[in-house]
Amino acid sequence: MVAITYDIEIPSAVSAAKMFKAMVLDADTLIPKIMPQAIKNVEILEGDGGVGTVKIIHFGEGSQYKSAKHRVDAIDKENLTHTYSIIDGDALAAALESITYHIKIVPTEDGGSICKNRSIYNTKGDVEISEEKIKEGKEKAMAMFKAIEAYVQANPEC
Repeated sequence: MVAITYDIEIPSAVSAAKMFKAMVLDADTLIPKIMPQAIKNVEILEGDGGVGTVKIIHFGEGSQYKSAKHRVDAIDKENLTHTYSIIDGDALAAALESITYHIKIVPTEDGGSICKNRSIYNTKGDVEISEEKIKEGKEKAMAMFKAIEAYVQANPEC
């Protein structure tokens, strides 16, 4: 197995606490609402939303995938961190064992935040992931972050 890691950092004018709430705590209902073409719905298969919870994500019409099984590995509301893994589903295809995401929302001095996202692709055997696929993953993560950010800015009560 080979682990391929990439990091992205995305600045935001939205506070760290609000971004964490939207991106992590409310994501299962918020993302299907604002990006139904990407994610149709999320259902909990086991757990209460905390560590160990297993969910199935049903992708929207705009996705090339049907579903992915997602496990919450860690969540720290105080330090605004969240780790989860995609452990099953057609999004892994024949090349991947799993994908793990580490998210940390860091406050900035101006009241905004920076979303730090580390993605780790764990391949099956010596399979290589193309730069194109990695770039595609980064672009999707950036688009989702920006959509959530825009929603929070337009709906400050959330």
